Amino acid sequence: MTAPLKNSDPIVVDVALGERAYDIVIGRGVLTSLGARVAALRPGARAAIVTDEYVATHWLRKTEASLLDAGIATSRIIVDEGEISKSYEGLEYVCEELIAAKIERNDLVIALGGGVVGDLAGFAAAVLRRGVDFVQVPTSLLAQVDSSVGGKTGINSPHGKNLVGAFHQPVLVVADTAVLDTLSPRQFRAGYAEVAKYGVLGDEAFFTWLEASHADIVAGGAAREHAIATSCRAKAAIVMRDERENGERALLNLGHTFGHALEAATGFSDRLFHGEGVAIGMVLAAEFSAQLGMIADADAARVKHHLAAVGLPTHLQDIAGFTQEKIGADALMTLMAQDKKVKRGRLTFILLEAVGRAAIVPDVEPSLVRDFMARKLARKS
Repeated sequence: MTAPLKNSDPIVVDVALGERAYDIVIGRGVLTSLGARVAALRPGARAAIVTDEYVATHWLRKTEASLLDAGIATSRIIVDEGEISKSYEGLEYVCEELIAAKIERNDLVIALGGGVVGDLAGFAAAVLRRGVDFVQVPTSLLAQVDSSVGGKTGINSPHGKNLVGAFHQPVLVVADTAVLDTLSPRQFRAGYAEVAKYGVLGDEAFFTWLEASHADIVAGGAAREHAIATSCRAKAAIVMRDERENGERALLNLGHTFGHALEAATGFSDRLFHGEGVAIGMVLAAEFSAQLGMIADADAARVKHHLAAVGLPTHLQDIAGFTQEKIGADALMTLMAQDKKVKRGRLTFILLEAVGRAAIVPDVEPSLVRDFMARKLARKS
């Protein structure tokens, strides 16, 4: 674990995937360099910017200005904010708008937004004319450290989260840490869950640093950029070894089997942001690991304590309107059965062998999970 960088130069993380390799550029104010970077990558290309209503009010004009200064013609596609856009209807709208804008195979789609916009625009780029390049300009902490990196794109199904999609790597990621200043505290905390995840699953020293530094990360500055860069390097290293999630990359889903089921149970609404679902999911994964004897209760408590200290939800009862009467263990088991890691109907979980060491555990006995969830649901607020 190294100390945070203190210079103001952008940090560049290389995602070395052969002919699909790309850079992640991290730093305060790097959005102004977007046009020059895109022009150098794709001379003569036009760009369609996909964004949502909220991000558009803050960052669309600055993004367009950077591209136009580099001689890149642009068009804009604005979608509704939130998971509602990450749907079949949202995908149809973006694709039709891209076709109407005459975006060709040698042009670019630019995803300017959080995880929803990145997943939606990336999937549209993957299927438009059988594949158009795209650039990720993530504007949420969650997107900067997780969803913009690794090439997973897609939309939700009524049956579950991210069940329709494609692997489609971006050609560039530009993560301007200044844009995080416009996030609400709740949105920032939700993104922090994914930062903590990298420490919990594979880097105990980083997790220890986060325990001491989370206040500085929230406040901004070198600690924030260091946390983002460390998270991106951790994810890039795993993606480079397992791009298509045939093995090790599944570790990045720590907390997601539980979390995605909770998101589906709350209708993919703002009752539970994705990162909040991951936070509760990580706590459940840690506590289930302790129940199975894989880690000590103290280790599970350490994970819960840190997430709670940041202000993240750590219990099912922290979800607005979430009660045992409204959603039971059987309903959650049905939702978890749609998880992408399920193989021939058997549940696979990402669990912990220690803080800083996760493991892929296949063929988990469903009755153990159901009983565990029933006890958690029965907990008093």
